[in-house]
Amino acid sequence: MQSALYIGLPILGLVLGWTIRWLYARFQLSASEQRAERIKQDAIKEAEAQKKEILLEAKDRLIQERNQQERENRERRGELQRQERRLIQKEETLDKKEQGLNETEQKFVKREQQIVTKESELATQEERYRKELERISGLTSQEAKKLIIQNLENEARHDAQALLNKIEQEAQLSSEKKARDILVTTLQRMATEVTGDISVATVSLPSDEMKGRIIGREGRNIRTLETLTGVDIIIDDTPEAVVISCFDPVRKEIVKVALERLIADGRIHPARIEEVVQKVTREIQQKIYEEGEKVLFDLGIHNMSQDGVRALGRLYFRTSYGQNVLSHSKEVAIIAGMIAAEIGANKTLAKRAAVLHDIGKGAETDSDQNHAEVGMDMVRKMGEDAVVINAVGSHHNDIEPTSIEAVIVQIADAISAARPGARRETIDNYVKRLENLEGIAEGFNGVEKAYAIQAGRELRVLVNNDKIPDSDVKELARKIAKQIETDLKYPGRIKITIIRETRIVEYAR
Repeated sequence: MQSALYIGLPILGLVLGWTIRWLYARFQLSASEQRAERIKQDAIKEAEAQKKEILLEAKDRLIQERNQQERENRERRGELQRQERRLIQKEETLDKKEQGLNETEQKFVKREQQIVTKESELATQEERYRKELERISGLTSQEAKKLIIQNLENEARHDAQALLNKIEQEAQLSSEKKARDILVTTLQRMATEVTGDISVATVSLPSDEMKGRIIGREGRNIRTLETLTGVDIIIDDTPEAVVISCFDPVRKEIVKVALERLIADGRIHPARIEEVVQKVTREIQQKIYEEGEKVLFDLGIHNMSQDGVRALGRLYFRTSYGQNVLSHSKEVAIIAGMIAAEIGANKTLAKRAAVLHDIGKGAETDSDQNHAEVGMDMVRKMGEDAVVINAVGSHHNDIEPTSIEAVIVQIADAISAARPGARRETIDNYVKRLENLEGIAEGFNGVEKAYAIQAGRELRVLVNNDKIPDSDVKELARKIAKQIETDLKYPGRIKITIIRETRIVEYAR
């Protein structure tokens, strides 16, 4: 009995435990189903709400697009109505013009008929008058016509001869004045810069120690530089300076630039010198071409051959009596163009011939011809116009000028070379002129000292205030100016400034 009880109790516990777990599982399942149902309902509600929002947004967008479409339709209808009104107005205007043209055409037709009628009547009257004149004069129409023509011809010849005589007289009276006016106008309009050069150049040194490096061991550096370029390099007692002397300005410029670069670089030896000289030589050749192109561009001259541009650029390094030849050629071209424009000559040919007139000065040749003949051969080889060739060869009257442009080049060349300040006078004459200028002023009573400044263009005179009162200063300046005009020959004009001051010195003891 007890053993049966012991066996039944565990089985009863197991059954009871399984029953409790099954009931608990059914309870959790029921709770899960309820939660799932709530989630489902919430999802359905949320989906319904989103559906309503999407429908509202779609409806609003549809309404906006419909309104936009309606506005665009209204604007198109308005534009079409405006175009329709304009077309109607144009049609009305064309109808009115057509009506006016029809009326005008009818008037012209009537007028033409009236003119034809009048011409017929005039022709009839003219025939009647002609016959009456022939009857009265006893001459036929051909004889009368011949007589009238002969009288008119005689009168015309007389009037023409009188007019020619008057023109010749006026030309003789006004030709000199007109020529002077043309030259003065040309010089007033011409404003070109003229630079000068000399046969030596100076290179500044950072210190006197650099002189030894330029000379090099046993003179190798300076000998190499002189051999490569053919110039004379003078190293003397002048502090911190080296003088380059050469008659050829191109070679002088090459050495100057090369020496400046060697000094800046610091490496001075024969190999480096040769390298720098070759590089600078190429740069100078390029500069020659660029200078020629620049002048032609400034003058508006085109279609020049490369040889011509290069030959013209070589004039940049040439001088004549201190006047740069390229600047002189440019100035002559400007003057020639102005003169040609004033007198109605060919301005283009005049400028072209003028800028090339001294091209022979830059030619590298051993010929014994003068620069005009050399230049004429050069421009002929360049394919220039015959007028230009003749103008280049005749600008110093080596050959006869055959055109007005050649004469203009002669005149322009003379103006550029002879105008004050264009060409440098010798240093001796320059110094002597300044000394004479100061001596004239110092020769007047009351003058203490006189100084010529601004290359002799201004004279400043210091006077003794005890001997010269203020009332006499103006008269003294006038007398000095008159004396300078009488005794000296000088370019331009000289400004005379009289300085009179009172100095009072007192000492406090």
